[in-house]
Amino acid sequence: MKRDPKQARPSFVSAQQVAKLAGVSRSAVSRAFTPGASIAPETRDKVGKAAAELGYQVNDLARGLLANRSRLVGLVVTKPELGFRAHLVAALSRALIKRGNVPFLINTGHTEVEIQAAQTALFGYRAEATIILSGSPPASFSELARQNGQPLVMLGRAEPDCDHVRIDNSGAAARAAALFVERGLMRLGLAGSETGTPSIVERERAFIGEAQRLGATVQTARGGESDYAGGQQAAALLLGQIERPQAIFCVNDLIALGLMDAARIRFDLHVPRDLSVIGFDDIPEASWDAYRLTTFRQDPDEMAARAIEQLDRRLAKPDAAPSIVQLDPVLILRDSLRHA
Repeated sequence: MKRDPKQARPSFVSAQQVAKLAGVSRSAVSRAFTPGASIAPETRDKVGKAAAELGYQVNDLARGLLANRSRLVGLVVTKPELGFRAHLVAALSRALIKRGNVPFLINTGHTEVEIQAAQTALFGYRAEATIILSGSPPASFSELARQNGQPLVMLGRAEPDCDHVRIDNSGAAARAAALFVERGLMRLGLAGSETGTPSIVERERAFIGEAQRLGATVQTARGGESDYAGGQQAAALLLGQIERPQAIFCVNDLIALGLMDAARIRFDLHVPRDLSVIGFDDIPEASWDAYRLTTFRQDPDEMAARAIEQLDRRLAKPDAAPSIVQLDPVLILRDSLRHA
């Protein structure tokens, strides 16, 4: 069936339509939806009833353009679907919407074309602030944000002249080494990742350094990615040896889950009798009965709240010195760690 060219294309309800139904002026509709604007209560009531009947919503995009304020906040992240990062993106989105912002997810990709397209989207739409998550977004994003005068908050990264919300990766990783040694486990393994993100590098270095300081030996294996498959790859390297580790620290939970499944299925090892495992993040899967993983919890809602505080602080005082908020991950003891 051919579409009638004269048939009107569906469109959003306009303020003029609301004004006509309410029997008021267009400016009265605008005042009714502007906080603090002067308008008679009966007029506001008429406008409200007409808007509800028609399904009218304020055009925040147009209002933002008039005020030179988009309300968009860019969330810049590589692989936003991966592990803890997905939960942090969700928490940030909720917090920003509650604040009155529109979260704008920028998945940077890895190729030069993908990165350029992501930068064009972020700055072309004039986002009023940028939050860069852990992972490996290139430094060019933070540099462009500075050049455009955008408030910039870094999560889980270490870059100069920026506001940060950080996790004590080093302290937690060192504690993991101490927990193993306290239980008499001196032949240790580290399951890392070739991605080399700032958080992962911090965890790897701190674990190895503390383990060696305590007199333990450490065998290191890195999967290609920081995911379940990476954990399986690390397991193949660590557990196929005659002198395999007694305990393994995994730099995140996804790696730990892949490693634990490989240990049990491919190497017929019992966790924790034959092998103790500690992870990092406390994603929901870590508590599943199949894993019962001991891990260090990062709270995505707390990180999101602190990021919003940093953003509010920067908007209120654009020239203030950079601020760093460091959060302590909480040790969650479960069954993957052998008792002392």
